[in-house]
Amino acid sequence: MKRVLAVAVAGVLLLAGLYAGILRHRSERTVSIGPDGAYPVGRATHELADRSRTDELAPRGGSPRMLSVWLWYPAAARAGSESAYAPGAWRGLHRYGWAQTGFERIRTGTYDEAPVAAGKFPIVVLLPGLGLAAPQYAAVAAGLASRGYLVAGVTPTYSAALTVLGSGAVRGSAAGSDLDGPHGERLATFWAADARFAAERVGVLLGDRADRARVTYVGHAFGGAAAIEACRTDVHCAGAASLDGAPVGPAVTLGLQHPLLLLGAGSGGATADPATHSLFAASGPSSWAYTVGGAEPLDFTDYAAYWLAAPVRRWLPVTGGDALPVVRDYLVAFLGTAVRGTTWQAPEAAGVRPAAMLSR
Repeated sequence: MKRVLAVAVAGVLLLAGLYAGILRHRSERTVSIGPDGAYPVGRATHELADRSRTDELAPRGGSPRMLSVWLWYPAAARAGSESAYAPGAWRGLHRYGWAQTGFERIRTGTYDEAPVAAGKFPIVVLLPGLGLAAPQYAAVAAGLASRGYLVAGVTPTYSAALTVLGSGAVRGSAAGSDLDGPHGERLATFWAADARFAAERVGVLLGDRADRARVTYVGHAFGGAAAIEACRTDVHCAGAASLDGAPVGPAVTLGLQHPLLLLGAGSGGATADPATHSLFAASGPSSWAYTVGGAEPLDFTDYAAYWLAAPVRRWLPVTGGDALPVVRDYLVAFLGTAVRGTTWQAPEAAGVRPAAMLSR
């Protein structure tokens, strides 16, 4: 009996070792998320202090609001070294060991501190979903930058599971993730202030390269609610896009009179939420709502580009299909309409359809 048990244990250990080897091999495959537009893309990171506000999400009060902002921008040339996907303490975003693509294997196709291209470019402020961080949207952000936009990715401090300030990791707080009742509306308002501040600071940092009069706000999940609120309260807003995010606050009943894109996951995503229906009904005629057939909520993030072991992929959930190019193409088309005045035409993409209950 002991011998049989020993053989069984040895067999299990052998299979576990083989599986670990397979995971390690797959996690070391190179993944490219590089931009494919006309411009090379530069990337820079900034730590910004909004001294006009006290950070009410901080565990200890009294400090000014500090933000990490990642900037993707049209570059004059590919110069310097290729950007690391998650440098320094940002590596803490890697959560699943060998069951996930190693961050050092991700080719970003962007360049640290490359010179900004000549011209004047509209600003896009990008807000993550609750718990996520701006670097986890690099594929979409760089894709937009390569098409002539200054993309400022804001990581809302204390709402993200991880942000990095002063080279150190900063974790989330209870106040930063409280969506219960009126707390959710207050948090969306706070994030919206982050977004407007980032837009203003990008205008200062990039001077005449930034078109402060043409600002759009894009957000994923809860960031979508904040993006809509930022647009509603910014006189410079040209439009807002919500990626599988249900709205909260005044916009639910007042709508948004600027151009609006609602792009939802196909599996019971935010376009099925009653608050989204109310927002859409109250919004102006330049509003569009679509669902991405079969997409899961995290298919709007870089998780769709990573290799993930099957159990992790199911648990998150994410399909890893073609959602990222679809998201990018719809955003490019929307920004062209909202910022540059082109006639709206939905890109041709398999599995994307108007949300039936939201069509006009």
